[in-house]
Amino acid sequence: MSTKIITCISGKGGAGKTTTTINLGAALNQFGKDTTIIDANLTTPNIGIFLGVPSVPVTIHNVLRGKKHISEATYLHPSSLKVIPGSLSPSSIVNIDPLKLERNLLDIEGLTDYAIIDAAAGLGREALAAMKAADELLIVTNPELPALTDALKTIKMAEKMKKPILGVLVTRVRKDKFDISQKDVEEMLEYPVIGYIPEDDKMREALALKMPVVHAFPRSQAAINYKKLAAKILNISYNEKAYIGESSFFGNILKKLGLKNG
Repeated sequence: MSTKIITCISGKGGAGKTTTTINLGAALNQFGKDTTIIDANLTTPNIGIFLGVPSVPVTIHNVLRGKKHISEATYLHPSSLKVIPGSLSPSSIVNIDPLKLERNLLDIEGLTDYAIIDAAAGLGREALAAMKAADELLIVTNPELPALTDALKTIKMAEKMKKPILGVLVTRVRKDKFDISQKDVEEMLEYPVIGYIPEDDKMREALALKMPVVHAFPRSQAAINYKKLAAKILNISYNEKAYIGESSFFGNILKKLGLKNG
């Protein structure tokens, strides 16, 4: 087994990197790929919060300090998705070298099919370390000029680092007159848009449930689009009828809780 490392990166906060890391990882996992998601936003990690496990004994911060092996910071989500979260303690960022991320990821080579990294916002040391550790980059942005301008800066840095770019994922799409069109996004960034994630209330509901939308509401448009993105990355065709839907593990849990799958 060889491991493909994909970093979700954008030039600004709030673009949807964390949500994308979690749901792309969950979708790849449901396609049968052993997948690990990694919180490399060392200053403000959110993956543990999003998944309802804000505090764990060992985190990526312990690994980067050389105190623990990366396998000790890897936790198994009920879906079989593997998670390497960060520490929420303000003191955790003291004496941390983000550039050690790449070296530590060598220890999971061959142990997982895909490692999806949630990078820090901006182009500081943490973000650059997450980019450096990646085999490929997924540019996450919104259909608004400020977000696209920051995404362009990120792309230029990636090109300077000679990092391959999978494409652009546009999130929080409202399909109104204020959204910048796909054609204009591609012309501005000079890379193809490989996925659109709509502004979807089910995303907020999934966050409240501390679950990926792919699991909580597998038939929602946001979940379907994340599954389509995963299929595109795997270079396979996507058929919603053949895909795990309401019969999924999490779908059954929601039914027992009296929550409606959507």
